[in-house]
Amino acid sequence: MAKTQLNVRVDESTAEAARRRASDRGMSVNRYIEELVNHDAGEVGRTFVESAADFMKQYESVFAGEFGTDREGKR
Repeated sequence: MAKTQLNVRVDESTAEAARRRASDRGMSVNRYIEELVNHDAGEVGRTFVESAADFMKQYESVFAGEFGTDREGKR
């Protein structure tokens, strides 16, 4: 994914908190902010759900063969 530069102004205590938290997590401030925004925007959850749906679609026949096709798991 292409990156773009975003300039923001925050007070010094907020900047220092971002630096400290990023450092504590072993990442850059840029990555830390990116993760905060993605989390806030729900991208992490959405990606998980999409991946789970893809997995279920790929293995639908395996699950149907093992557990049946009705919703209660009866054969």
